[in-house]
Amino acid sequence: MKNVLRAMLFVCLLLTFGRTTFAQAQQPYVVEYYYKTKWGFTDEFLTLFKKNHLPVLKKQVEQGRILSIKIEKPRYHSTEDSRWDFRVTLTFKSAAAFHDPSPEPEIIKQLYPDQATFKKEEQRRFEILIAHWDVPLVSVPE
Repeated sequence: MKNVLRAMLFVCLLLTFGRTTFAQAQQPYVVEYYYKTKWGFTDEFLTLFKKNHLPVLKKQVEQGRILSIKIEKPRYHSTEDSRWDFRVTLTFKSAAAFHDPSPEPEIIKQLYPDQATFKKEEQRRFEILIAHWDVPLVSVPE
């Protein structure tokens, strides 16, 4: 009898955990992308970002994979060790949508038929980039 009760308790725990995990997986998933450029090149970086990468992100909004895009920069500069120039916050439909294979290669081919120019400009965008990091966020219960 004890073993049956233990087994039932274990199954209940698994079902509860599974539902919680599934519910969390269906919630919007937020990731912040930080960019630090070489001094004096922030305008060029932003121009290239808006020309070549932002349309790819907007296409994913149209497709429903991404819910929102927000681009920000700090009002004032900070010390070099903690400096960042742009933060792009993407809200994905869900963690599953974020982790699914990205449709970016197909979107890039569709939006930029002149792949040589696109690749050259993207190479330049990354040449003037010092650092880039991604910060997936999770909610903290109150």
